[in-house]
Amino acid sequence: MLKMKVILHRSSGLRSLGLALVLAAFSIPLAFAQTSVIRDPGALDGGPDQGAMLRSSVQDPGQYDRSGGPVKFEFKFKAGDKSRILSHVNEDVYVNYRLNRHSVILNRISMEVTAEGEDGSGTVEGTFMTSENAVTRRGGPATFVWGEEYESKFNRSKLGVYDISDRYFMPTVRDVPVFPDREISPGESWTAKGHEAHDLRRQFALETPYKVPFEAEYTYLGTVTATSKAGADTGTDGSVDGGEVTKTLHVINVKYNMYMKTPTPSGVVAYLDYPTEMMGYSDELIYWDNETGAIDHYTENFRILMESSYGNVYEFRGTADAEVTAFERVATEEQIADVEEQIKQLGIDDITVKKTSKGLTISIENIQFGGESAVLLNSEKIKLRKIADILKGYPDNDILVSGHTAHYPGGADPQQLSEERAASVADYLVQLGVKDKFHVFTQGFGDKQPIDTNDTAEGRAKNRRVEITIMDE
Repeated sequence: MLKMKVILHRSSGLRSLGLALVLAAFSIPLAFAQTSVIRDPGALDGGPDQGAMLRSSVQDPGQYDRSGGPVKFEFKFKAGDKSRILSHVNEDVYVNYRLNRHSVILNRISMEVTAEGEDGSGTVEGTFMTSENAVTRRGGPATFVWGEEYESKFNRSKLGVYDISDRYFMPTVRDVPVFPDREISPGESWTAKGHEAHDLRRQFALETPYKVPFEAEYTYLGTVTATSKAGADTGTDGSVDGGEVTKTLHVINVKYNMYMKTPTPSGVVAYLDYPTEMMGYSDELIYWDNETGAIDHYTENFRILMESSYGNVYEFRGTADAEVTAFERVATEEQIADVEEQIKQLGIDDITVKKTSKGLTISIENIQFGGESAVLLNSEKIKLRKIADILKGYPDNDILVSGHTAHYPGGADPQQLSEERAASVADYLVQLGVKDKFHVFTQGFGDKQPIDTNDTAEGRAKNRRVEITIMDE
């Protein structure tokens, strides 16, 4: 019997595209395969036999404006620049050719350019967060739990080539896009080498990224005109019309097949599993903002297969998309004072406002739920409706809802209760229209972070709290 949790998540790095493979919490019987079942790397060429999931991303070449002249594409790094990338993945996971599950995965990346080189390169540092699955609850909008975080630091040339240590596992797809050092005309194609670097530490005890090389084929399709709300980072060619900003985006199609057969690692214990082959296909559309020198957003179709030495075959088919946005810094003294004044004017009790590592945090103490449950009382819904009006003033910032419980010996499991209460508050904020479910995250800390004693009723009331953070990282 094969028991496992298998997840493939396509995570985007700063001004790049990404994919990561995670096979977690599984046990496999010690049965070895005698022959390989992955035989033909050309089978993933995106041909008609692969079905609609792998159809070409370029549906109508006529939709792109190709009247413009040649363009020089380069990344533009400026020290101090910060951005947030949010990607969504919908995929089907097959284990030994049987459908294992359908996954909805969200990746959130916060990046900062910490240095710029004289040659136009940039040093980038950031945090990659993956929420492995939506939390689905009856009647709820399925907000996402704040997941595992990866730190990364790398240098990238102005043409897109990475220089990154093997101590870092993110971003996963590297050297995409890479531009030639010349002008490109609409309709023109070029190729460049890249690789995927997968994190297989948990599953196969590989201490460094598992790298699969490929050669990507690029085609500059032309331009499209995009609109966004005023106030966003839109580039210098944007024009404002009625509260909306229009900008020109350059559309680039990227396709690649990858295949690698792994030699038997030296010193491997006979009964340990390890990846023997990986192959895959990706077809992406990059929407490039040449004024800012960065990706604006992208879409992707993909299919990945991996075989292990035990003979198990894992297949991932799906689609991904990502948006790159700027966001407002909110954890300033002025912003904290402004939120405190709004809370005072609204007459909300048991509220404190403070700066935390992730942004500006509104702490709701003595929040009331049904006994030993996550059911919000009507009095708290009234309070949250007032807070929602404040949160709507920060449309470009994500929200993180954190649950905390007091310590009650013999009571309900504090960790589970804190998670459920955070989710209950997050769901209600989504229902109120503060954000959609992809921009509200939850986490629970149980009774591990008290702010007062648990020996008195007053202290326990302070510890029983939900914190709403307007994120600025």
